[in-house]
Amino acid sequence: MKEEPFVSIICPAYNEGAIIEESLVCICEYLQENISPKYTWEIIIINDGSKDNTGNLAEKFAKEHENIHVIHHFANMNLGVAIKTGFANAKGEIIIVYDIDLSYSTDHIKMLLDSIIEQHADIVIASPYMKGGKTTNVPYNRKIMSKWANSYLSYASRQKIHTFSGMVRAYKASFIKNLSLKASTFEINTEIILKAQILRARIIEIPAHLDWTYQNKYSKTRFSGIKIRTGIFDGFFSGFIFRPYMFFIIPGLLLLLLSFYIIAWIIYNTYQIYPTIESSSKFFDDRFSAAVAHLFQRAPHAFLVGGFTLVVALQILGIGFLSLQNKRYFDESFYLGTKHLRELNNSNNSK
Repeated sequence: MKEEPFVSIICPAYNEGAIIEESLVCICEYLQENISPKYTWEIIIINDGSKDNTGNLAEKFAKEHENIHVIHHFANMNLGVAIKTGFANAKGEIIIVYDIDLSYSTDHIKMLLDSIIEQHADIVIASPYMKGGKTTNVPYNRKIMSKWANSYLSYASRQKIHTFSGMVRAYKASFIKNLSLKASTFEINTEIILKAQILRARIIEIPAHLDWTYQNKYSKTRFSGIKIRTGIFDGFFSGFIFRPYMFFIIPGLLLLLLSFYIIAWIIYNTYQIYPTIESSSKFFDDRFSAAVAHLFQRAPHAFLVGGFTLVVALQILGIGFLSLQNKRYFDESFYLGTKHLRELNNSNNSK
């Protein structure tokens, strides 16, 4: 990476007509004062099929600035597709995905840029949930849901990352452009972390301030298409992708423990009844069978529940071990496929 790289800033936008002009003025003024002339930069606005005048306002602004480009989706393709469109069209060596509603102040751009260069990272995440980060004027329910979802993803991935669902990040272009991404929704942010983890990428977080003051100012006139609640639940279920076996092995072990407890109760009570059994036979197995039959007449539900939970537990554990094996196969295949794609792209670029 060059000492003074070219920086691409991607701003997805859907129905942001109420704020887009003011936001772009704010972003450009900050970049002009704090990034130029040290870095060359461009802004790529992805108008994701907006139904208001977002596209026209963005085009009008872009005509007055040669380093601002607008790409239009003729229909709303969702956040994931908008971000991938930005990646495909970015020319910079560093790519920053930034929220057009300024929920993260513009000074986060330089913080992300400095961090990815100084720490030689592949991904830098602006994190309001790590130590030193904070939130302001974020609705309580939204904040609690987001915190719980991100904590859950941190546990599922076994990574010390506090903000999986955050969109505001910096990427090394040579890394992110070789990453095969599938998600079309808010889930793309989690997918990137998952696949970066497989590739052993260097991921760091920096403390960030998530502030909805500006966003709430236009809440009555702005109808953003980013469905936060849906995005949070998408991220929540992404935990299944990180460790799918966890969803089977843990319930399977709990059921197995329950079945063992019931079986132990049956064995204990059988031996309590055994001395009281009167039988003409002196053989142990005959008296033991009679004791079991007597206990079954007294508590048939214990046998049914114990047997049922044991069978179900073994089946769920079997699925869990199969999913663990499939996860390892996926990780290995994705690693090899990405490595081959990177080598192929490097070969084509050198020609």
